[in-house]
Amino acid sequence: MRILLDESLPRPLARLLPEHEVRTVAAMGWTGIRNSELLQLAAGEFDAFLTADQNLGHQQNLSALPIAIVVLVAPTNRIEYLRPLIPALLRTLQTLAPRQLARVGG
Repeated sequence: MRILLDESLPRPLARLLPEHEVRTVAAMGWTGIRNSELLQLAAGEFDAFLTADQNLGHQQNLSALPIAIVVLVAPTNRIEYLRPLIPALLRTLQTLAPRQLARVGG
């Protein structure tokens, strides 16, 4: 699966998903782009957008984009809080469908 890692998440998180092709917003040159435009760009190149933004599902019309959104729910977005979510994240990615919003953790 091709996954875009939001700038709200630590870059080392990508290494915890070796079975997937993971790129960061920064690596794509999309840093600072608003969520609506970012999701439009991501939809053309990625299958899923991984974020810690709890409000994203309420702010965007996700049914209009052919990309799935996964929100990681943890006390902070530091890698030591996100690492325990990886097994559940991997299970979620196995069944994730376009236009789906999934929450992992919390």
